[in-house]
Amino acid sequence: MKKFFTILICKLLRFAGKLLGKGSSLPGQVALKLCPDILSRVELPKYIIAVTGSNGKTSTVEMIAHILTKNGKTVSWNREGSNQIEGVTTLVLGSATLGGKVKSDILLIESDERFARYTFRYIKPTHYVITNLYRDQLTRNGHPEWVYDALADSITDGTQLILNADDPLVSSFAQGREDVIWFGADKLSTDSETLESVYNDGAYCPVCKSPMKYTTHHYNHIGHYACTSCGYHRHDTQYTVTSVDLEKGEMVIDGKHRITLALKSLYNMYNILSAYTVASIVGIDGAKIAEDMNNYVLKNGRVITFSLGSRQGTMLTSKHENSVSYDQSIRVAAAYSEGCDVMIIVDAVSRKYFTSDVSWLYDIDFDMLNSPNVHRIVLAGRYVNDLAVRFSYTDIPADRIKTFESIDEAADFLNSDRKEYIYVITCFSDKGKFLVKVKEEQAK
Repeated sequence: MKKFFTILICKLLRFAGKLLGKGSSLPGQVALKLCPDILSRVELPKYIIAVTGSNGKTSTVEMIAHILTKNGKTVSWNREGSNQIEGVTTLVLGSATLGGKVKSDILLIESDERFARYTFRYIKPTHYVITNLYRDQLTRNGHPEWVYDALADSITDGTQLILNADDPLVSSFAQGREDVIWFGADKLSTDSETLESVYNDGAYCPVCKSPMKYTTHHYNHIGHYACTSCGYHRHDTQYTVTSVDLEKGEMVIDGKHRITLALKSLYNMYNILSAYTVASIVGIDGAKIAEDMNNYVLKNGRVITFSLGSRQGTMLTSKHENSVSYDQSIRVAAAYSEGCDVMIIVDAVSRKYFTSDVSWLYDIDFDMLNSPNVHRIVLAGRYVNDLAVRFSYTDIPADRIKTFESIDEAADFLNSDRKEYIYVITCFSDKGKFLVKVKEEQAK
């Protein structure tokens, strides 16, 4: 009866929350108060697929759900992105019968990397994707190695790890484990032989702390590496991006499956590869996966196309306090060969706490915007002066930069007779402050 009552209360609260437009954490929070071990009492499906990492979790989970659903699988997944134990509890109980059986073929869980050890205390994933570990929200997460230690506690025997071979820290989760599936990219035309980042989190081996040597960098510390001392090195991959052409917007997986990219970025490429890997393991044919991912436009609000007056644009939501995410968004704008204006908005550092810490701005490679493809650069938001100081340390001419504390005034400035495309780079917490000034285009 306790299980029945807890599931019933969770379902009723979730129904009420949807009517009121509220989040999905509260029903799970109440359920855990009523029955702390409720997740261990639920009958789960054959496949329990978890996805975690610093970046790409939400997008990867959406892509996996899209592919599996298109191929006849029923999937329960936390589409709202509520990825701590309370949100996951809401997902599981909301997908279960009152008797406690999850009705879907697949339970697909996006999990916060720091709190995964709590979520997976009662639920053991059959497959566990770890996308990457980057510098992310310093005040919450400290250094990536601290997050690594927290995440390691969530991995148990009997779970098949699916790891990004190109991330040296993520790859070290495989130490002492045999049941590992690897995905990654061959040397690509977009690679560099030397590090093109303002910092190097791949400088030292995560196993023995000796210097690491790279033969190629995809971006930042993601690439092909080997320790100069203990022999730790990038693992061969079973699922591989064999070529990419960002100018054309194409990637090829395993030398035969060509996918057209709606967003021309290496970030998007890795998210697609992660989803491809999971779908393949579940049993979907590679050609069918490629067909389903062709020109796929995310529905989660990470990439939004819009019009501002007569001008067209794209908003790329990069997490504040995450320099690698920002770098990849900037790279997309800087590569736009038809010419564009770029707007950077920092109006709230975090959705969850107030610190006014802007040190993370100095980890971002803003010098990539010193490109002939980028014309005007508009800085906006409460922290515009901090942004302006950061840009003063770049080689970008000052006369190309315009600053506005008011996001409305910055949008009005861009709403001109100029024809250039607009890229807006900001965070989830700030995107709505700009979107009220534009007309959003609906994702197809």
